[in-house]
Amino acid sequence: MAFHERIGTADKIIICKNTGVKALRGLWRRLFLRQAKGLFLVGKKVQITHGKHITCGRNVKFEDYSEIHGLCSDGLIFGDNVTISRGVMIRPSSYYGGDLGAGLVMGAHSSIGPYGYVGCSGKITIGANVMFGPKCSLFAENHVFSDSEATIKSQGVKQKGITVEDDCWIGSNVVILDGVTIGRGSVIGAGTLVTKSVPPESVLMDRRDRQIRSR
Repeated sequence: MAFHERIGTADKIIICKNTGVKALRGLWRRLFLRQAKGLFLVGKKVQITHGKHITCGRNVKFEDYSEIHGLCSDGLIFGDNVTISRGVMIRPSSYYGGDLGAGLVMGAHSSIGPYGYVGCSGKITIGANVMFGPKCSLFAENHVFSDSEATIKSQGVKQKGITVEDDCWIGSNVVILDGVTIGRGSVIGAGTLVTKSVPPESVLMDRRDRQIRSR
C-alpha cells in the first residue's frame, strides 16, 4: 500500500486497520462468489446476492452499504482494481425472479462513485480507467408504451444495452439511458442527461446555467 508523503503515522495506522477489517470480510465473502482473485475488500453492511454469478479480479473493493445483486444471464464481471463505492446499487434483475437481466462488465481500474445506480437488465459494458462521479445512474432498458389500450406495465421492456468505452470521466449526477455508447476518452459534465451516443474524445455538457450579467 503506497501512502501520500504527507500522511502521518497515526493516520496510516487507521487506514491499515480499516483496510484489514475489510480484507477479513472479503476472505469470508469470496467463498460465495464464482471467482475472486487476490485481495478482495468488503465494507460494512454490503449486500451481495447470487454470488455464483459474480467474478472479481484482484484488489476489487465493495464499499460500505453497497448492494450487488448477481442474478443475471451473463454475470457481473469486475476487473482488477475496480471500486464500487459507498451505497452503490447494481441490479440486473428483480429480487424475486420475475425477470432475468443480462449483467455488467467493468474493466480494470474503473470506479463507480458513491450512491450510483446501475440498472443492468440490458447488458452494460464499462471499459478500463473509467471514472463515475457520485450519484450517477445507468438504465439499460426502456418500458414499451405504444399501445394506449394496455397498461404500460403489461407491455414489457426493450433492452439495447449501454457501453462506456475506456478512459472516460463521467461527472456527478449524470444519467445514461438505454442504447447509448460513450466513446473512448470522453468527458460528460455533471448533471447531464445522455440520451444519444457520444463520439470518442468528446466533451458533453448539459447547458442549463442561467446567464448572469453585470449591472
